[in-house]
Amino acid sequence: MRQIVLDTETTGIDPSSGHRIIEIGCVELMERKLTGRTYHVYINPEREVEAEAISVHGITNEFLADKPKFAEIADEFFAFIDGAELVIHNAAFDVGFMDAEFARLKPVRKTGDHCGVVDSLAIARKKHPGQKNNLDALCKRYGVDNSNRELHGALLDAEILADVYLLLTGGQTALSLDSGSEEGGSVGGIRRLPSDRAPLAVVSASEDERQAHEEFMGMMEKQAGETVWSKLH
Repeated sequence: MRQIVLDTETTGIDPSSGHRIIEIGCVELMERKLTGRTYHVYINPEREVEAEAISVHGITNEFLADKPKFAEIADEFFAFIDGAELVIHNAAFDVGFMDAEFARLKPVRKTGDHCGVVDSLAIARKKHPGQKNNLDALCKRYGVDNSNRELHGALLDAEILADVYLLLTGGQTALSLDSGSEEGGSVGGIRRLPSDRAPLAVVSASEDERQAHEEFMGMMEKQAGETVWSKLH
Protein backbone atom coordinates (compact mmCIF):
# COMPACT_ATOMS: atom_id res chain seq x y z
CA MET A 1 0.00 0.00 0.00
CA ARG A 2 1.27 3.47 -0.92
CA GLN A 3 0.32 6.16 1.56
CA ILE A 4 1.11 9.87 1.50
CA VAL A 5 1.12 11.71 4.83
CA LEU A 6 0.13 15.26 3.91
CA ASP A 7 -0.18 18.68 5.50
CA THR A 8 -0.89 22.15 4.18
CA GLU A 9 -0.56 25.72 5.42
CA THR A 10 -3.01 28.36 4.20
CA THR A 11 -3.80 32.08 4.10
CA GLY A 12 -6.81 31.57 6.39
CA ILE A 13 -9.34 29.00 7.43
CA ASP A 14 -12.09 29.09 4.78
CA PRO A 15 -11.49 28.18 1.11
CA SER A 16 -15.04 29.28 0.23
CA SER A 17 -14.00 32.82 1.22
CA GLY A 18 -11.11 32.74 -1.23
CA HIS A 19 -8.37 31.58 1.10
CA ARG A 20 -5.57 29.66 -0.57
CA ILE A 21 -2.86 27.08 0.08
CA ILE A 22 0.61 28.53 0.63
CA GLU A 23 2.60 25.40 1.57
CA ILE A 24 2.28 21.68 0.93
CA GLY A 25 4.37 19.00 2.66
CA CYS A 26 4.16 15.26 1.95
CA VAL A 27 6.09 12.15 2.99
CA GLU A 28 5.65 8.75 1.38
CA LEU A 29 4.98 5.44 3.12
CA MET A 30 5.11 2.07 1.38
CA GLU A 31 3.77 -0.89 3.36
CA ARG A 32 3.87 1.34 6.47
CA LYS A 33 7.57 2.18 6.03
CA LEU A 34 9.01 5.61 5.22
CA THR A 35 10.58 5.53 1.77
CA GLY A 36 12.51 8.80 2.03
CA ARG A 37 10.50 10.36 -0.83
CA THR A 38 8.98 13.73 0.00
CA TYR A 39 7.18 16.55 -1.75
CA HIS A 40 7.47 20.10 -0.47
CA VAL A 41 6.61 23.44 -2.03
CA TYR A 42 5.76 27.01 -1.03
CA ILE A 43 3.07 28.69 -3.14
CA ASN A 44 2.24 32.28 -4.01
CA PRO A 45 -1.47 32.49 -3.08
CA GLU A 46 -2.13 35.60 -5.16
CA ARG A 47 -3.74 37.23 -2.14
CA GLU A 48 -2.81 38.47 1.33
CA VAL A 49 -2.03 36.04 4.14
CA GLU A 50 -4.08 36.91 7.23
CA ALA A 51 -2.12 38.13 10.25
CA GLU A 52 -3.69 35.42 12.44
CA ALA A 53 -2.50 32.74 10.01
CA ILE A 54 1.02 34.21 9.98
CA SER A 55 1.09 33.95 13.77
CA VAL A 56 0.48 30.20 13.41
CA HIS A 57 2.92 29.28 10.62
CA GLY A 58 5.19 32.33 10.30
CA ILE A 59 4.96 32.43 6.49
CA THR A 60 4.81 36.06 5.35
CA ASN A 61 3.51 37.72 2.21
CA GLU A 62 7.02 38.95 1.42
CA PHE A 63 8.42 35.41 1.59
CA LEU A 64 5.77 34.09 -0.80
CA ALA A 65 6.05 36.88 -3.37
CA ASP A 66 8.48 35.03 -5.67
CA LYS A 67 7.10 31.52 -5.14
CA PRO A 68 5.24 29.61 -7.90
CA LYS A 69 1.47 29.83 -8.18
CA PHE A 70 -0.63 26.70 -7.57
CA ALA A 71 -1.35 26.34 -11.28
CA GLU A 72 2.40 26.00 -11.88
CA ILE A 73 2.86 23.12 -9.43
CA ALA A 74 -0.55 21.43 -9.72
CA ASP A 75 0.50 18.71 -12.16
CA GLU A 76 3.62 17.63 -10.24
CA PHE A 77 1.72 17.69 -6.94
CA PHE A 78 -1.13 15.66 -8.39
CA ALA A 79 1.34 13.15 -9.87
CA PHE A 80 2.88 12.66 -6.43
CA ILE A 81 -0.42 11.89 -4.68
CA ASP A 82 -2.36 10.21 -7.50
CA GLY A 83 -3.59 6.75 -6.54
CA ALA A 84 -2.24 6.92 -2.98
CA GLU A 85 -4.06 6.82 0.32
CA LEU A 86 -3.68 10.25 1.94
CA VAL A 87 -3.16 10.40 5.71
CA ILE A 88 -4.17 13.84 6.97
CA HIS A 89 -4.87 15.23 10.45
CA ASN A 90 -8.30 16.87 10.23
CA ALA A 91 -8.60 15.77 6.63
CA ALA A 92 -11.71 17.79 5.77
CA PHE A 93 -9.73 21.03 6.17
CA ASP A 94 -6.83 20.13 3.86
CA VAL A 95 -8.94 18.26 1.30
CA GLY A 96 -11.35 21.20 1.16
CA PHE A 97 -8.49 23.52 0.28
CA MET A 98 -7.01 21.06 -2.24
CA ASP A 99 -10.35 20.64 -3.99
CA ALA A 100 -10.82 24.41 -4.11
CA GLU A 101 -7.40 24.82 -5.72
CA PHE A 102 -7.97 22.03 -8.26
CA ALA A 103 -11.42 23.48 -9.09
CA ARG A 104 -9.75 26.64 -10.42
CA LEU A 105 -7.89 24.62 -13.07
CA LYS A 106 -8.68 22.54 -16.14
CA PRO A 107 -9.19 19.64 -16.01
CA VAL A 108 -11.00 19.92 -12.67
CA ARG A 109 -9.76 17.24 -10.27
CA LYS A 110 -11.42 16.15 -7.05
CA THR A 111 -9.11 14.62 -4.45
CA GLY A 112 -11.49 11.84 -3.43
CA ASP A 113 -11.84 10.66 -7.04
CA HIS A 114 -8.12 9.88 -7.27
CA CYS A 115 -6.99 9.18 -3.69
CA GLY A 116 -8.20 7.44 -0.59
CA VAL A 117 -8.32 9.65 2.49
CA VAL A 118 -7.63 8.64 6.11
CA ASP A 119 -8.31 11.19 8.85
CA SER A 120 -5.81 10.57 11.65
CA LEU A 121 -7.73 12.99 13.89
CA ALA A 122 -10.84 10.81 13.63
CA ILE A 123 -8.74 7.75 14.50
CA ALA A 124 -7.23 9.53 17.51
CA ARG A 125 -10.62 10.70 18.77
CA LYS A 126 -11.99 7.17 18.55
CA LYS A 127 -8.96 5.73 20.33
CA HIS A 128 -8.66 8.49 22.95
CA PRO A 129 -12.19 9.89 23.49
CA GLY A 130 -12.50 12.98 25.64
CA GLN A 131 -8.78 13.82 25.40
CA LYS A 132 -6.80 16.37 23.43
CA ASN A 133 -5.93 14.89 20.06
CA ASN A 134 -4.13 17.67 18.26
CA LEU A 135 -0.69 16.84 16.87
CA ASP A 136 1.23 18.23 19.83
CA ALA A 137 -0.90 16.26 22.32
CA LEU A 138 -0.41 13.06 20.31
CA CYS A 139 3.36 13.64 20.14
CA LYS A 140 3.43 13.85 23.94
CA ARG A 141 1.21 10.79 24.31
CA TYR A 142 3.27 8.63 21.96
CA GLY A 143 6.74 9.95 22.76
CA VAL A 144 7.36 11.56 19.34
CA ASP A 145 9.96 14.35 19.38
CA ASN A 146 8.38 17.60 18.21
CA SER A 147 10.89 19.94 19.86
CA ASN A 148 11.57 21.64 16.50
CA ARG A 149 7.90 22.54 16.06
CA GLU A 150 7.83 26.11 17.34
CA LEU A 151 5.60 27.11 14.40
CA HIS A 152 3.45 25.02 12.10
CA GLY A 153 5.21 23.95 8.90
CA ALA A 154 3.73 21.59 6.32
CA LEU A 155 6.73 19.31 5.72
CA LEU A 156 7.78 19.13 9.37
CA ASP A 157 4.19 18.47 10.43
CA ALA A 158 3.84 15.75 7.79
CA GLU A 159 7.03 14.07 9.02
CA ILE A 160 5.83 14.23 12.63
CA LEU A 161 2.36 13.01 11.68
CA ALA A 162 3.87 10.02 9.86
CA ASP A 163 5.53 8.90 13.10
CA VAL A 164 2.37 9.58 15.12
CA TYR A 165 0.15 7.75 12.62
CA LEU A 166 2.30 4.61 12.64
CA LEU A 167 2.22 4.54 16.45
CA LEU A 168 -1.47 5.45 16.62
CA THR A 169 -2.37 2.55 14.34
CA GLY A 170 -0.13 -0.01 16.02
CA GLY A 171 2.99 0.30 13.90
CA GLN A 172 5.62 1.09 16.53
CA THR A 173 9.08 -0.24 15.72
CA ALA A 174 10.57 -0.06 19.23
CA LEU A 175 9.08 -0.42 22.70
CA SER A 176 10.61 1.28 25.70
CA LEU A 177 9.30 -0.41 28.83
CA ASP A 178 10.76 2.17 31.19
CA SER A 179 9.35 5.27 29.49
CA GLY A 180 6.33 6.09 31.60
CA SER A 181 3.56 8.49 30.65
CA GLU A 182 0.45 9.91 32.23
CA GLU A 183 -1.58 7.30 30.38
CA GLY A 184 0.26 4.19 31.45
CA GLY A 185 3.31 4.06 29.23
CA SER A 186 4.39 5.32 25.86
CA VAL A 187 6.71 4.47 23.05
CA GLY A 188 10.03 6.12 23.75
CA GLY A 189 11.19 7.14 20.29
CA ILE A 190 11.29 5.28 17.01
CA ARG A 191 13.97 2.92 15.80
CA ARG A 192 13.68 2.49 12.07
CA LEU A 193 14.46 -0.94 10.64
CA PRO A 194 16.41 -1.11 7.37
CA SER A 195 14.22 -1.79 4.34
CA ASP A 196 16.66 -4.45 3.08
CA ARG A 197 16.60 -6.50 6.27
CA ALA A 198 16.15 -10.27 5.92
CA PRO A 199 12.53 -11.45 6.33
CA LEU A 200 11.59 -13.12 9.60
CA ALA A 201 11.86 -16.88 9.52
CA VAL A 202 8.60 -18.84 9.83
CA VAL A 203 9.10 -22.03 11.84
CA SER A 204 6.28 -24.58 11.65
CA ALA A 205 5.59 -27.19 14.30
CA SER A 206 6.72 -30.73 13.52
CA GLU A 207 4.25 -33.62 13.34
CA ASP A 208 5.41 -34.86 16.77
CA GLU A 209 4.88 -31.38 18.25
CA ARG A 210 1.39 -31.11 16.76
CA GLN A 211 0.49 -34.54 18.13
CA ALA A 212 1.79 -33.62 21.59
CA HIS A 213 -0.24 -30.42 21.48
CA GLU A 214 -3.44 -32.27 20.54
CA GLU A 215 -2.93 -34.74 23.41
CA PHE A 216 -2.35 -31.89 25.87
CA MET A 217 -5.48 -30.03 24.72
CA GLY A 218 -7.49 -33.26 24.97
CA MET A 219 -6.37 -33.60 28.59
CA MET A 220 -7.34 -29.96 29.27
CA GLU A 221 -10.81 -30.48 27.83
CA LYS A 222 -11.39 -33.53 30.03
CA GLN A 223 -10.48 -31.48 33.11
CA ALA A 224 -12.05 -28.11 32.28
CA GLY A 225 -14.54 -28.74 29.48
CA GLU A 226 -14.46 -27.01 26.11
CA THR A 227 -11.50 -24.65 25.70
CA VAL A 228 -11.17 -21.41 23.72
CA TRP A 229 -8.49 -23.12 21.60
CA SER A 230 -10.89 -25.87 20.51
CA LYS A 231 -13.45 -23.23 19.44
CA LEU A 232 -10.83 -21.37 17.36
CA HIS A 233 -9.35 -24.57 16.01
